[in-house]
Amino acid sequence: MDNSTTNAPTGRELQKDLQETESAPETAEAEKVEDADPQEDGGDARTDMDDQDMESLMSMYEESFKQFEEGQVVTGKIISIDKDHVLVDIGYKSEGQIRIHEFMDEEGNLNARLDDSVEVMVEYWDDENEVVNLSKEKAEKVKVWDAIKAAFESDETIEGVIHSRVKGGFSVDVGVQAFLPGSQADLRPIRNLDDLVGQTFEFKILKFNRKRSNIVLSRRVLLEADRDEKRALTLATIHEGKEIQGIVKNITEYGVFVDLGGLDGLLHITDISWGRVKHPSDLYKVGDEITVKVLNLDLEKERVSLGVKQLTPDPWTAAVEKYPVGSRLTGRVVSLTDYGAFVELEQGVEGLIHVSEMSWTRKIRHPSKVVSADEIVEFVVLDIKPEARRISLGMKQVAPNPWDVISEKYPVGTIIEGKIKNITDFGLFIGIDEGIDGLVHISDISWIRRIKHPSEVYQKGDMVQAKVLAIDKDNERFSLGIKQLEPDPWTTVAQRYQAGKKISGVITSVTDFGVFIELEEGIEGLVHVSEISTEKVKTPIGMYQVGDTISARVMSINSDERRIGLSIKRLDMDEEEAVFADYLNDNKPASSAFGEMLRENLKEKLSTANDKTDADVADEPEAGDTESASVESATESADPTEAVAEPATEETEAEPASEETAETTETPGTSDETPEAEDET
Repeated sequence: MDNSTTNAPTGRELQKDLQETESAPETAEAEKVEDADPQEDGGDARTDMDDQDMESLMSMYEESFKQFEEGQVVTGKIISIDKDHVLVDIGYKSEGQIRIHEFMDEEGNLNARLDDSVEVMVEYWDDENEVVNLSKEKAEKVKVWDAIKAAFESDETIEGVIHSRVKGGFSVDVGVQAFLPGSQADLRPIRNLDDLVGQTFEFKILKFNRKRSNIVLSRRVLLEADRDEKRALTLATIHEGKEIQGIVKNITEYGVFVDLGGLDGLLHITDISWGRVKHPSDLYKVGDEITVKVLNLDLEKERVSLGVKQLTPDPWTAAVEKYPVGSRLTGRVVSLTDYGAFVELEQGVEGLIHVSEMSWTRKIRHPSKVVSADEIVEFVVLDIKPEARRISLGMKQVAPNPWDVISEKYPVGTIIEGKIKNITDFGLFIGIDEGIDGLVHISDISWIRRIKHPSEVYQKGDMVQAKVLAIDKDNERFSLGIKQLEPDPWTTVAQRYQAGKKISGVITSVTDFGVFIELEEGIEGLVHVSEISTEKVKTPIGMYQVGDTISARVMSINSDERRIGLSIKRLDMDEEEAVFADYLNDNKPASSAFGEMLRENLKEKLSTANDKTDADVADEPEAGDTESASVESATESADPTEAVAEPATEETEAEPASEETAETTETPGTSDETPEAEDET
């Protein structure tokens, strides 16, 4: 706005002058009627002068309407402040008004005083109310747009505040609202866009359109230019082995990306510390300034490998001197696995306590049953291999081994008493000392009972007595027996059941290969299928029932193998022999050489057959079908029934001959007939 506009009379002054000019002719006419001027020519000249002044005032008044346009920015002066508006004199016929909230700050304070100069924009005229509506904010925006245009044309930057997130990017306040695309916010994709909200940055104007109120900004362009400048400087000075300052730019699971000045380097997780690092974020955060050492440099690919632990010496180089084998130390548990616990002796030096080295007596399935993470434990160094970075540790070695004294405390043969801690398919575990359990195998529970599972006899928690059978300190095994508390009944079974004795018992089981008979509680004998009958038997199933009482003959006894061989067939044969012997003794014929010879021959055959049968049975009490057939064959060859039947017939037929013989014996010269009879026999 030029000075002529600023120094022009105000609207009020122009209206006052105009009113005075309009009333001047009337006053002059009245004066003319009352007081006639003798010099008429002079009066005409004055009237012409008044007309010129009138035209000048009208011209100035009309000019006050034409010098401002809607949207024009002018400078005015605050002349009044009321509740709702601030009145500003801009040199118009009437004052302009601005809404008072445009002068309020964020806290509600009024930033306006009388006579303050203020730049405003003419919004519109209200002719009816003779009011000009002005705007201070719009005037400021016009100035901003002018500044944006100048910055864009001169390729300069502007400052702005990221106001909020919008679709596809951010809304930035640069005096007016501008748009910052998400791809132009940084050099790398930003994971959390909300972190940028509220921050102030320098921006480059990519494009703008004042009519559409559209401004597109970029921060990435400035960052790339700055990065390229720093990168050139860094590449000119960097080299392997150099210690350099950097800023943490990004953190991943496998390491940290460090900005070295326009050039990014990778600090791998294994090069952060000599010790264990779970995650790089435990030690660093984005924006941290750290010192690193250049380990490897590839200028062509612009790749840099960095290290932090290389700034300090390797602790394993002095581990052998600091942690000798056998030394007793303490450390912190840093991690647990299925096979043991890792303990930190110092930063960068860790040892393993294997699960087998945690207790002398307990069977530990997982280390978490004994220790926990971050717990301080005491241990003994068992072995150290610095070249492999391994140290073997043991917790149980801190206390004496109870197995070293257990054999002295409980020698073999000692009777102990304890509670059943566990029952398995193969036996009972009895608590002896703290952490030491003894095993009673299922075969050592009873001499005579057949036990399928120990729970048939005992329950967990029962108090039992047992005898110490054996102690294996190397394998940490303690063997106990319950049946050994009593003598073995099989040691005297041979005295109670001699071979050849007839017994009676109850059938306990019938199988394809024979019949089991209980002689007494826990003592059973087997009648093999070949010893059931003189006839061939394929299977005894169906011939006998469990619970039946039968008799048999004891054939053999093996106390070591706990076997007794029985025979029903032998008992039947013995009974038949006894009957036949009684028959022979009760039916002796008259004195005759033929009868005596026949009797002796029959006895010899029976004796041979019986001896052979006894020998077969004694050798194979549980023989199969093949041996059974051979025994049956031998028995059939000496069948007393057949042996008796044939002589009986011959004897019946020979009775007349006997009488003849008896008669001829009395007559001399008949001795030659006797040999013939013997030959026939």
